[in-house]
Amino acid sequence: MVTGIISDFIMTVRKIIFFFHSDNAPKIGSYNSFQPVVLRGKGQIHFGKNVSFGIINSPFRHNTYAYIEARNKNATIIFGDNIHINNSFSVVSEKKITINDDVLIGYNCQISDSNFHDLDIGKRKQTDPDPKEVIIESNVFIGNNVTILKGVTIGRNSVIATGSIVTKSCPENVVIGGCPAEIIRSLV
Repeated sequence: MVTGIISDFIMTVRKIIFFFHSDNAPKIGSYNSFQPVVLRGKGQIHFGKNVSFGIINSPFRHNTYAYIEARNKNATIIFGDNIHINNSFSVVSEKKITINDDVLIGYNCQISDSNFHDLDIGKRKQTDPDPKEVIIESNVFIGNNVTILKGVTIGRNSVIATGSIVTKSCPENVVIGGCPAEIIRSLV
């Protein structure tokens, strides 16, 4: 009982501390958090209804946080309704990332729409000149330790297996997995 009270108190203090690391003013909507959340960048971050970050009885709750960055003023991150995201989540956008309704995301997931550096050898210290939108359609289930890279669309109802690195789009109603992720089977 006492341990639970102390743990809750420490988490509340962590949330307050991480709140002051946030610098993103153009936020629309609100979210629930069971671990600290940092909002950064100059772009817009939209939250639908019933968006939650962190899971109480899951790894990484006490030693990580969710990091959400709409890096430049043209960047947009959109969370639909009824999205539940486990601990240690990060999403960084230089263009646009959309996570539609009813999506479940496991712990330690990373999503980005940019390489963040130009791949040209002579311009390596410059930003990616060609970020590409990422779209996660409705009712997608993303497992633990998944990375989703720029230009990817995940089709409705699909599942991404734990440990996958998603480098290309997939249709709806499939299970994908691996490094790079490929279709494993159909769900219909």
